[in-house]
Order: sequence, then structure tokens, then C-alpha cells
Amino acid sequence: MNNFWDERFANNKSVYGEEPNQFFKEQLSKLESGAILLPAEGEGRNAIYAAKSGWDVSAFDTSKVGRENALKRAKQENVVIDYKLQDVMDFKYPENEFNAIGLIYSHFPSNIRTTFHQKLVSSLKIGGYIILEGFSKNHLQFSEKNPSAGGPRNIDMLFDAKSILADFKGLETVIIEEKVVHLAEGEFHQGESYVVRYVGKRV
Repeated sequence: MNNFWDERFANNKSVYGEEPNQFFKEQLSKLESGAILLPAEGEGRNAIYAAKSGWDVSAFDTSKVGRENALKRAKQENVVIDYKLQDVMDFKYPENEFNAIGLIYSHFPSNIRTTFHQKLVSSLKIGGYIILEGFSKNHLQFSEKNPSAGGPRNIDMLFDAKSILADFKGLETVIIEEKVVHLAEGEFHQGESYVVRYVGKRV
């Protein structure tokens, strides 16, 4: 296995479940279908949902096993996703390409995150949206009590509203909130969790 994620995804079950993230699903349903990018997409639960909803889906991840699992399930679901094996710093972000970008639990150190997020803004078409859900810095108190809640243990990889708004300062804010939710996403996102939710529009 070439990384942590290959090992996690190698157990022959969808470790974060097969259903899409609820916030992603809710927000995507408000938009007209078009081209969507899903970075760090793992086993493809959100990509497959988007494809089944009529979106033209591009995705990437560093995990070979995650990609293989996603493409296998996409074939079973009779949908097509363009899924590349790349990391967030090496991916070639086309300008003005996507109607939506989904960032669901895509956590990186802050020195990578800010650059990555700013590249995503330029890849949005005018009128396009970024949909983000991830763990808040306040989530550590939940994951310490309940390891099954998941999430990074390094606070630098966690979000807060201020940093997300700064990263996406070129977008019009539609939603920004930090709240406690109950996650039921496979084996590794279970129980009360503190999350940041964001939707931004390029205008």
C-alpha cells in the first residue's frame, strides 16, 4: 500500500458508506446540472451520486485503491466518472471549467489548503458554486471522546469559518456555519461532530 488511504480503502467495504454526504446532496439538488469537480474523492460516494443526478463528473485522489473502488461501483451503477490519480498540488486546474466543486472532508495542512482553495476558485465558471463540509477546529473535543467521529487530530488541518471565508474571499458567501451534527457515514464518521459548512458563488 502506498499510503494511509490505500490501507483504509482496502477492506472491501465503503468505509464512509455508499450514500452521499447529506449537506452535499441538499446543496447539489438546488443547482442545475453541469460540470462538477470532486477533489480528494476517495471511494466516490459523492461523485457517483452527482453522476446519477446528471452531472458531468471529474474527480481525483491520491489513493489508487480508492479510485479503483469508485470506478468499480460507478460501473455497477451504470454511470461514468472521470477519476484521476493525482494530489491537490499536482492536479492541473483548468480555468473557468466547473459549474460546481464539492469539498467534502478534504483536509490538508493550512499551507497547502489555502493555495489549493484559491486554485479551485479560478476553476469555477462565473455563476459556479463551491460546496464544502469539513471538521471544525472545535471537533477535537468530540473526536477525543468518540474516536469513531473521525477527522484529523492535527488542529492545523481543521477548519473554522474565518479561515474558510479568507480562502474563498473572491466568492460571494451563500452559507457559512459552524454547527454540531450527527454523522452516520460508514465506519469512520459516526456520532456527534462539529463541522463547518460553506457554499460560495463566483460572481
